[in-house]
Amino acid sequence: MQHTVSRIIELSGVGLHSGAETVLRLLPAEIGTGLVFRRVDVTDRDNMIPARWDSVVDTRLCTVVANQAGVSVGTIEHLMAALSACGVDNAVLELDAPEVPIMDGSSAPFVDAINEAGLKTQAAPRRAIKVLKEVSVVDGDKIVTLKPGIGSRFKAGIDFAHPSIGQQSFEIELFSGDFETKISDARTFGFAHEAKALRAMGLALGGSMDNAVVLDEKAVMNPEGLRHSDEFARHKVLDAVGDIYIAGGPMIGHYEASKPGHNMNNRVLQALFADSQNWEWCDIYMNSVSSPPATHNIEIIPVHGIETEKIHINTVSA
Repeated sequence: MQHTVSRIIELSGVGLHSGAETVLRLLPAEIGTGLVFRRVDVTDRDNMIPARWDSVVDTRLCTVVANQAGVSVGTIEHLMAALSACGVDNAVLELDAPEVPIMDGSSAPFVDAINEAGLKTQAAPRRAIKVLKEVSVVDGDKIVTLKPGIGSRFKAGIDFAHPSIGQQSFEIELFSGDFETKISDARTFGFAHEAKALRAMGLALGGSMDNAVVLDEKAVMNPEGLRHSDEFARHKVLDAVGDIYIAGGPMIGHYEASKPGHNMNNRVLQALFADSQNWEWCDIYMNSVSSPPATHNIEIIPVHGIETEKIHINTVSA
């Protein structure tokens, strides 16, 4: 069955790239809404942005989505990963700034907040995207592949010429609860020597050792060290879970990658949806289902004492 959050959830923190203080609110939403951002600081134009693969406009160091009015939200991947792992299908994600707060650099604060609030079961079957044919995107020595398979498996390998990283790989089965126990606390990471150049580009303005693993030329600089010896590979899997969830629902199939990134993750979704023979809608038990036509009306609907929002947007189509 579909799920939304049982009550309004509020978190706050700094934006990793913008450096701006941000308040994030997760609001319950009606069946079929999906995940939709609302920029409450924007009042002069459309401020609703669907968290969807075809809304992605930038993948430099993070995933950014925007609407046709040019209103955007960045660094969505850690939140999307948490929503995926917790099984949230429908929610309005309110922000008062152009970026999701980075929190501690992982998905754990989002997972903890969602678990504390709990979910509300909704009277409609959960829809998933079943991979029917293998699709791959290759860029030099980078490759990301989606394959047909049972469950929802994510595997990523990385190779950095750094003594604290080197070659690492990690794999989870999303539907078994691996995310929360194995990768939700894996933090984003970056190199100290790149910070000046990134800030000159208007990026990483809020980055610090409070919200990222920072490395110099020889070692991890964070006094507390790593949370896992392979925290870097675990975080790459975390990012992939978030980036793939903006397909429009959970994925039934296997994600395998070598040296992945946000750009490659979005490109493999583009490749998947480029041909309707590559995929189909199914329920969580892998039975084929149809995708109902979408409208664009918005209304507030009280459901069992909870004020939820019903927002119909275009769904993915082939």
